Amino acid sequence: MPTDRPPASANPSTAATPMAFARVITGAYELYGQSPAAALKLAQITPARLQQASARITARQMEVLSGAAMQELDDEALGAFSRKLPWGSYGMLARASLSAPTLGVALKRWCRHHGLLTDDIALKLVTTSQDDHKTATIVIEERGDLGRDGQEAREFCLVHVLRNIHGLACWYIDSRIPLQGAQFQFAAPPHADAYALMFPGLLRFGATQTGIRIDARYLALPLRRDEKALQHMLRRALPLTVLQYRRDRLLVQQVRQALTAWPDQAHNADGLAALLNISARTLHRQLKEEGASLQALKDEVRFERARDLLNRSDKPVKQVAAAVGFKNEKSFTRAFKQWMGVSPGEFRKGVQA
Repeated sequence: MPTDRPPASANPSTAATPMAFARVITGAYELYGQSPAAALKLAQITPARLQQASARITARQMEVLSGAAMQELDDEALGAFSRKLPWGSYGMLARASLSAPTLGVALKRWCRHHGLLTDDIALKLVTTSQDDHKTATIVIEERGDLGRDGQEAREFCLVHVLRNIHGLACWYIDSRIPLQGAQFQFAAPPHADAYALMFPGLLRFGATQTGIRIDARYLALPLRRDEKALQHMLRRALPLTVLQYRRDRLLVQQVRQALTAWPDQAHNADGLAALLNISARTLHRQLKEEGASLQALKDEVRFERARDLLNRSDKPVKQVAAAVGFKNEKSFTRAFKQWMGVSPGEFRKGVQA
């Protein structure tokens, strides 16, 4: 049966990554007949600690260990696939998608080009709609025996691919992209609690497919990286963590949605910030960085609702004014005319003409 887990908040210094993943990487060294000693030392993981079943390491330790292993073994798949992915393979995919006009196009290219590297898995980007809300899901279809070394290796491969593509998506648009959920075809592992930090959002194990879900509106955002930024990023392994992205470039859209869906709770900055799980100060600062203001967005949402009521209902202008928060018809008419260029009555006549 599928197992759902609630989201959790992450701490950059938390040792939350299962040591089981580090053991999978050392297994890749064994597969290629090499010693992991140097990589383990670099990541500050002792042999004794490595063998502790319930031990955890930090995201930084995992990044150091996996990056060193990929270069030493010349395999960015770390033994997961039936053939090596030589060092630089994922960088090549990143470069091939860098010219995409939007994140959606970049991710589709990444998924398609990944199939040129290996046919052990197939990646695809699927967009679905429900109640006027679109969700984008990056799905992994398994076509081979992943890891060739038991359940832990398969698990690590799927986690590794999903975290890489999520991290790369955030890097492309220089923005935090919150996960709406993640699901895995395998049963909940002994370290399942660690997934709430690796994949914040609704978690499901024993699902019918493996993938991660995001708000589809991120797909329309433009890429904000160039070749120079790519060269800098590729000096080390592709980022496994998205904790460095504090800014969410979809904030303006999220504010509009909250103002529309929960007008009572979002009537002031404190209430709106609470709905978005950020501070009021951060809300104002990030909106300013995006060239917007809370008052301007409130006015925009208010007048869009007024226009809709004038267009779709026969309510008197006085009732429309009250419905969108104006104290009287006169102030509403003056403000509406400044916004639309015509009075509410003239607007309604124009629609009906």
